[in-house]
Amino acid sequence: MGFFEAFGGLALALLGAGLAAVLPGIGSAKGTGIAGEAGTGLLCQDPGKFGKVLILQVIPGTQGLYGLVVWFFAIFNMGLLGGDPSLTLQEGLQYLVACLPMALGGLFSAIAQGRVAAGSINILAKKPDDWSKGMVLCITVEFYAILSLLASMLMIINIA
Repeated sequence: MGFFEAFGGLALALLGAGLAAVLPGIGSAKGTGIAGEAGTGLLCQDPGKFGKVLILQVIPGTQGLYGLVVWFFAIFNMGLLGGDPSLTLQEGLQYLVACLPMALGGLFSAIAQGRVAAGSINILAKKPDDWSKGMVLCITVEFYAILSLLASMLMIINIA
């Protein structure tokens, strides 16, 4: 048995789990950065809005947390935390595919949510009483990150 036959399944599974953790983390870093840049302009003018700006900036960071949850759940399900981590190529491919919704959904939704949060900070600057409308817009994007989380979790659960 060659190296790939012996460890290829585990390698593919770890690749999937790694992508589920790293790509949403990259998206969250980008999204919170976009919102943070918008927030700094407002805070120069009105430092009293720090709490609301912070909430809007933090929202795109949730995808990174969701990705970490999928990573942990995948490696636990693989048996890396005390079980037998030997996986067939088919099982490794199943983990890779199961982690992709969170990996890609988390990456793109975090960046999109960062842009929406930046726009919401503009609402806060111009109409402070309407800032909750911006929150609703951010939550709309969050819904798709949650769907990505659920899709990955449900697929991982069904890998035997």
